[in-house]
This record gives sequence, C-alpha cells and structure tokens, in this order.
Amino acid sequence: MIEIGRRRMELVMAIDDWIVRAVPQQGSGATLHTETIGAVIDRLAEASVRAHHALMTLDADDDVLHGAWHHLAELADGYDDLVRDVLAGRRRLPTW
Repeated sequence: MIEIGRRRMELVMAIDDWIVRAVPQQGSGATLHTETIGAVIDRLAEASVRAHHALMTLDADDDVLHGAWHHLAELADGYDDLVRDVLAGRRRLPTW
C-alpha cells in the first residue's frame, strides 16, 4: 500500500507540474481553489474505483452502490466546473 500511495503522489505532482506549464496562471483577482488539479483527479480516480467495486459486489438496489455513483458524478461535475473556471480566469490553483 505504501508503494501505491507513493506512486499516486508522484502522479498528482506530475499532473500539477504539467498544469503549471500548460495553463496560464491568473492574477490575484481570481479566487484561489483549495486543491490542485492533480489532487482533484486523484479523488476522482479513488471515487471511480470505489464505484466500480460497489457495482461488482453489491446488489443493484443497494443504497451504497447508488451513493458511490452519485458521489463520483458530483466530483466529475466539480472537476468540470473547476477546469472551466480556471480557463476563464475566475479561479486560480494553489502551487506548492
């Protein structure tokens, strides 16, 4: 598990490094988001694994299954909104 966690952090950092190079950074007038794009994508990946696991192991009418997919959909919507806001200059990303 330690190796998986380390690799996830490497991927988050690689995504964040790419974003810094590829996306123009906005000035201080844009609202600062609390997470980097890499961190958001990591949360999306984790939620996707949980939703797919629930799909394979739970009954179709199980509330946990529906909750997992609902959570994934909310994260995906939030990611879309974040990307749109960053590209429009309404939001800026933290840098570490």
